[in-house]
Amino acid sequence: MLHSMTSEPEQQIGVGTPDAFQRLWTPHRMAYIQGENKPDGPEAGDGCPFCSIPAKSDEDGLVIARGSHVYAVLNLYPYNGGHLMVVPFRHIADYTELDEPETAELALFTKRAMTALRTASGAHGFNIGMNQGGAAGAGIAAHLHQHIVPRWGGDTNFMPVVAHTKVLPQLLADTRAMLARAWPA
Repeated sequence: MLHSMTSEPEQQIGVGTPDAFQRLWTPHRMAYIQGENKPDGPEAGDGCPFCSIPAKSDEDGLVIARGSHVYAVLNLYPYNGGHLMVVPFRHIADYTELDEPETAELALFTKRAMTALRTASGAHGFNIGMNQGGAAGAGIAAHLHQHIVPRWGGDTNFMPVVAHTKVLPQLLADTRAMLARAWPA
């Protein structure tokens, strides 16, 4: 039913309290909320997605680059466009378990990720970090991974502030291809 500009909003029975806001539905986020692709346990054979990604093609696994000890992969549930992670191939949970070559390559890949994101998307800054353990917010605590989240001046628009929703302007496959092309040799 159409209403004039002076009439009250139409009452919607059974769908919540009308508040005059439009809804941006993101049903794909339910996979993350419900824990899809989370490991069944702490061991490498327990369905760890970070252990299964390297067996896929770069395109299918959203892998940007591979090293000897670590790889860079896009986050399936990004905070911003270009949000990627550096992940050791070895299934370990804690940063202190990395050996020296793994530690060095993780640092090198973090630098390369920053360079690629600046080249490909003009990132102005970064949030870089690891959530160590479930109590610290790690979604997959059993397999170490470092987040590299690109940021831009003014990137906090009304959507995340008011609607608690991120709008990503590019499909993950397109972002992967763009960053793979920009990855430093």
